[in-house]
Amino acid sequence: MSSLLCTGGAGFIGSNFVRMVLAETDDSVTVLDALTYASNTASLDGLDPHRFQLVPGSVCDHDLVDELVARHDIVVHFAAESHNDNSLADPSPFVKTNLVGTYELLEAVRRHGKRYHHISTDEVYGDLELDDPARFTESTPYNPSSPYSSTKAGSDLLVRAWVRSFGVQGTISNCSNNYGPYQHVEKFIPRQITNVLTGVRPRLYGAGANVRDWIHVADHNAAVLRILEDGAIGETYLIGADGEVSNRTVVELILDLMGQPADAYDHVTDRAGHDLRYAIDSTKLRTELGWRPSYRDFEAGLAATIDWYRTHENWWRPVKEATEAKYAAAGETTTSPAASR
Repeated sequence: MSSLLCTGGAGFIGSNFVRMVLAETDDSVTVLDALTYASNTASLDGLDPHRFQLVPGSVCDHDLVDELVARHDIVVHFAAESHNDNSLADPSPFVKTNLVGTYELLEAVRRHGKRYHHISTDEVYGDLELDDPARFTESTPYNPSSPYSSTKAGSDLLVRAWVRSFGVQGTISNCSNNYGPYQHVEKFIPRQITNVLTGVRPRLYGAGANVRDWIHVADHNAAVLRILEDGAIGETYLIGADGEVSNRTVVELILDLMGQPADAYDHVTDRAGHDLRYAIDSTKLRTELGWRPSYRDFEAGLAATIDWYRTHENWWRPVKEATEAKYAAAGETTTSPAASR
């Protein structure tokens, strides 16, 4: 039985990871979370208080990070500022959390000799042409496009340097776009779903031709557990489920699954620097660690996600109202497009 420190565990992927660890292992989990707008303590409701603890605080807090790392066996670093549009409006929180926060964690695990796993994104590799048959691999050069992806790329490089220079027992995973329960309604899929549920017509950046490689959050987190169990120290593993779908197709599929006309959405001007296509080659993870995705049918996974939002209105409704109020204050309408990462 191990004790895990999970940073960002009140966020979307982190809270799902915490629930999986408590359901499928005998481990205990402490969540360190700054409880920003992207966090939601309701995502952690009902967890066993004998095996779970929530500690409010920042990964940039040197003393708090040191104290928590010292008394846990494993650190899994989910915490990040991750909304592309927000990074274009104000990059400073991304630099602080994604770079300085990662540095503080690396120094703490270095001092105390702890196992460290770093959660990252496929966006560090930039994008691919829509008609390019290539996919990202562990050897793809970094080519980030936004303040968000550039700070995640920088944090990955910090991990690599601390592993090589100081012997930190670290691994990295870069994952494609996640979807599933407990995802903040500012994100692409839940924003479209909750727009339809609230009678608001979805809107789509540009022609919607941009392609994302979707993976259910449960599959992502199962891969992280496999890496913690058997991943080789110093290695990077790409996590993907062969789920390439255009943004237009996603919106039209959501509308169809929710009983709406597939063309019941509007197009708006594309955002600056919008990456064309992401695609993950997860061969290394599958061949070396034996991981396979459970949600291999994107439409079925999306239908299950829609059902979750339909039946958990008490979770997303307050978040939705606050999110749309923020956009309205910034001069946007409640039907402005969500980021597609």
